[in-house]
Amino acid sequence: MLEELKESVFKANLDLVDQGLVTLTWGNVSGIDREQGLVVIKPSGVPYDRMDPTQMVVVDLDGKRVEGDYNPSSDTPTHVLLYRQFQSIGGITHTHSSCAVMYAQARREIPCYGTTHADHFHGTVPLTRALTADEVEADYEGNTGRVIIERFAGIDAASMPAVLVAGHGPFSWGSTAQKSVENAVALEAVARMAMGMMQINSEATELESYVLDKHYQRKHGPTATYGQSSNTHLT
Repeated sequence: MLEELKESVFKANLDLVDQGLVTLTWGNVSGIDREQGLVVIKPSGVPYDRMDPTQMVVVDLDGKRVEGDYNPSSDTPTHVLLYRQFQSIGGITHTHSSCAVMYAQARREIPCYGTTHADHFHGTVPLTRALTADEVEADYEGNTGRVIIERFAGIDAASMPAVLVAGHGPFSWGSTAQKSVENAVALEAVARMAMGMMQINSEATELESYVLDKHYQRKHGPTATYGQSSNTHLT
């Protein structure tokens, strides 16, 4: 079942290691088959160097295991809630990458200070509110998804494919599992740049909105000019 998606989710999880975004088993990637309404996700607590595609777990959009011998990631309830809320999402990544986590733990959003940020995120990377004690007790992982959804009221999840969960860490997403990893890489990079920039100039201002819009739209807008056309053959 979903063998191609299992392979792609498996490879995306290994990319977290290659990109230096995870320590031990602190991270996971999932992908969704929208036609079947099924999600493939990393097994819980399995070391990356001992994983293979057959160990990926298939769950439905209620988080119930459909196929697999392993328990799915403990973050599965968060993933499935985001898939149900944001129809444009095809893959989700959660990491504890250092710089993004520092922002989440400091309970600070990441403003757009420059064009590198603007190329990936259309504005300030948002931060959720902290979960209450009752929310943690009742349904920690599910309520993590709910505070993300709450924070994204009025925000386009396609143009802002990342969030910081207060006191916890980052989630990112994209059209595929691989794209969600790419956005996690970009998020960690812009968090690192923002931290370094604040050390150089703590009074720096955010990027002008017209430059932000220009950079984001030329890469992601309806008349984007970044990259090559689909009929260009690269050798």
